[in-house]
Amino acid sequence: MSERLTGMYAALMTGLTDSGEFDESRQRALTEHVLKQGLAGLYVGGSSGESGLLNYDELFAQQGIVADCAKGSDATLIAHVGMPNLRDSVRLAERAADLGYHGLSALPPHSYPFGDAEIEGYYRDLASATDLPLIVYEVPVRTGRPIPLESLVRILDLPNVTGIKFTSTDLFKFSMLRRRRPDSSYFFGFDEIYLTGGVLGADGGIGTTYNILGKLYVALDAALRAGDLPRAQELQDASQIFVEALLDTGVLPGMKAAFRVMGIDCGPTRAPMSMRMPEDKAEAHMRAVLDRPEIKPWLA
Repeated sequence: MSERLTGMYAALMTGLTDSGEFDESRQRALTEHVLKQGLAGLYVGGSSGESGLLNYDELFAQQGIVADCAKGSDATLIAHVGMPNLRDSVRLAERAADLGYHGLSALPPHSYPFGDAEIEGYYRDLASATDLPLIVYEVPVRTGRPIPLESLVRILDLPNVTGIKFTSTDLFKFSMLRRRRPDSSYFFGFDEIYLTGGVLGADGGIGTTYNILGKLYVALDAALRAGDLPRAQELQDASQIFVEALLDTGVLPGMKAAFRVMGIDCGPTRAPMSMRMPEDKAEAHMRAVLDRPEIKPWLA
């Protein structure tokens, strides 16, 4: 078994220029802010970072910037390397290993309706490309279909595969998977119901809203592990207020509007992703939720 990864990780967002190009300075400012929140580490280059809209060179550059920002910290870095083709996924994995990242993760291939054997083969080849532990990914909302339970079991048995990021509401499947492979790491991917995954045995979470509310999620997880369910419920309720506000703007555009309100400009989202309301209204909308007494004390 490869090194076991656990804890709470921000699915790091991406800094872009006003015209939508990758912006090194904005990425640094964003990364440095998130690193101050007491999380276990950062999950770099995933869907929250708009990776599906970035090219290989941009993800390559982002890995290096984040690694540089994290020098001297205790942050664990997990590189998401799930590109549309295996070749580029392997190249990003090798880059992450060279930079000293602690783990890898990847969406299953989903550009075409790949079969279970093809998905298993993808993870087998990616896991063998480096010595880093690999966190695989179940996310039907992104891939268009769930991976069958027995296929996930086989994937977790692959050398160097140490666990899974589970972003699905099929909690019975989550529990069955844990019982079949109890030594694997289980990360829960829905921020707004992390408490549910934690009660069912998640070893940690990886989420978008952790970029802003990292301290809250660390406290939520600590309350859960201390057996203080009323406190954990209170914190989960607060996170849901924030997530509900994002539904009106679009999650990533709303997150970037919230960051601007906080004085951290990480640019717009990349087209065709766009805000669901006028920009000025979005910032006012997010300012109102950030000022709520349930949210404001948790802002770094």
